[in-house]
Amino acid sequence: MSEHQLKDALETLKQTGVRITPQRHAILEFLVDSMTHPTADDIYKALEGKFPNMSVATVYNNLRVFREVGLVKELTYGDASSRFDFVTSDHYHCICESCGKIVDFHYPGLDEVEALAAHVTGFNVSHHRMEIYGKCTSCEKQETH
Repeated sequence: MSEHQLKDALETLKQTGVRITPQRHAILEFLVDSMTHPTADDIYKALEGKFPNMSVATVYNNLRVFREVGLVKELTYGDASSRFDFVTSDHYHCICESCGKIVDFHYPGLDEVEALAAHVTGFNVSHHRMEIYGKCTSCEKQETH
């Protein structure tokens, strides 16, 4: 599945005229495969062995490019560093209040909620985001011991 997503993402970049450098390819691939919503720093640490001359700034710049073409979402959930999420089909986030871990869960898009919101308020609704909060299983375990 992720192979297909990566191909689509690279295709999107080509269509928008973004040059596909080996670094960009590697960052995208890492994001597609990563289920943990990495920070720019996580991505940098994971790839610095492969690209010794790559800086954290390079990672940030590339993430910004990906965000501008709609491939990546920047998630800012109160903690200092943004996490980055490869944009896939409709999914939402469960966030651990203890360790900050973010886990995806898929659910059919809440289009009807957007339509209702638009109807009731007269807003031109562009998007929504839903976050579910709680404690992840490892934090839960730690607290019960």
